[in-house]
Amino acid sequence: MATAELESILDLNTLEQYCSAIGAGTLLKSVVLFEQLMPEYVGNLVNAKEAQDKDTLCSEAHKFKGAAGSVGLKRIQQYAQLLQHGEAAEWPAEHGTWLQVIVDNASQDLAELKAYLESKA
Repeated sequence: MATAELESILDLNTLEQYCSAIGAGTLLKSVVLFEQLMPEYVGNLVNAKEAQDKDTLCSEAHKFKGAAGSVGLKRIQQYAQLLQHGEAAEWPAEHGTWLQVIVDNASQDLAELKAYLESKA
């Protein structure tokens, strides 16, 4: 994958800093844990949307944003950040689209992250 494309889905600067500080192998262990939790995170978002529970959707998006950011998943973090702000003027019209970006890209972005870290380990 081209670096520019990778930069749109991964926070390469943060990942480089993490790799320098703790090593790619250690970070990869955190990513594996995140991978185990991700279906629950995404499921909670989808369930809250289907239940039209805005408060829960925003709360779950906030948690997911932090978790995604902690492992360098830039695109997922950015869309979760948009999704968490239910008070934003564009939220009512756009939150479904934002959630769909997360659902559509989370697994592939995670696979790219793992491949990136494995290449550094």
